[in-house]
Amino acid sequence: MPDDNKPILPRDEDVAAIDKLRDTYAGLRTELGKVIIGQDQVIEELVIAILGRGHALLMGVPGLAKTLLVRSVAETLALTFSRIQFTPDLMPGDITGTEIIQESATPGRRQFEFVKGPIFANIVLSDEINRAPPKTQAALLEAMQEHRVTAAGHTYQLAPPFFVLATQNPIEQEGTYPLPEAQLDRFMFLIHVDYPNTDEEKRIARETTGSAVASLKKLISGDQVIAMQELVRRVPVPDHVYDYAVNIVRRSRPPLPESPDWIKNWVSWGAGPRAVQYLVIGAKARAALLGSYMARQEDVEAVAAPVLGHRILTNFHAESEGVTSRDIIKRLMEETAPAA
Repeated sequence: MPDDNKPILPRDEDVAAIDKLRDTYAGLRTELGKVIIGQDQVIEELVIAILGRGHALLMGVPGLAKTLLVRSVAETLALTFSRIQFTPDLMPGDITGTEIIQESATPGRRQFEFVKGPIFANIVLSDEINRAPPKTQAALLEAMQEHRVTAAGHTYQLAPPFFVLATQNPIEQEGTYPLPEAQLDRFMFLIHVDYPNTDEEKRIARETTGSAVASLKKLISGDQVIAMQELVRRVPVPDHVYDYAVNIVRRSRPPLPESPDWIKNWVSWGAGPRAVQYLVIGAKARAALLGSYMARQEDVEAVAAPVLGHRILTNFHAESEGVTSRDIIKRLMEETAPAA
């Protein structure tokens, strides 16, 4: 019989791979530092989402280098990249592709040929995703969930690795179409991009207003990204870390008896099972990035805000009292005791 008390240990080859991943991440941060000043936490969360095979939604006011960050990450990874500027007149076919009539090999005959859209790339930047109507936003759903596109009765697989990295402006909502909860749930992380601090803003003023243009080196190939993703899946997780992740998510749901009274007062809908999955995967990826050979409770705590921020829906009482989902997440972690 297996010994349940036996400690979980990573394989020797995985230990070496995690050490290499930590060093590679350090090089990536150095390279991105040539064009991105500050935003260390944003970069870490974005890389965690990539290693977790997840998609990320970057939320921030204009001018915080959200688009530049995604483009720079794509440059340091030897992956194909496409940018889609979402606008009210964007159609689903503008994303997935469309069929056009072409001359066939037989003289006098024509045939339809599918021309792939910008979704057929490893990294897809969906800029200002809430600018397009729901029908167009929905064109991303199958690609994000199934990594495939269906058009004109044919299904086309998207080459791995595949990520949708979207941006959204939280302050200018006129003429926009808020993403429905079903589509928000497909994003592993909601990453908040905040203003730089004073020193970072001085560096921005000094280093980005001259004539020098930094060039970025490609550090990681597509095959290496896939190998890193598989490595992350093998990172061991102790039972008490699983329990902690499950407890946080379950206590966020008002109908359940284990949820506290303040959750019932402030929350209309809590996080679903996908939140537990992403908490664990995010914890594994963060542990590997930092050179740890096992996911810990602090790794779960570090990814809780980007995982749960768009999955906990506050009600009128919370809004009237100025309570946000991030406030609720912080209190949940403070009050959720570690499993024994």
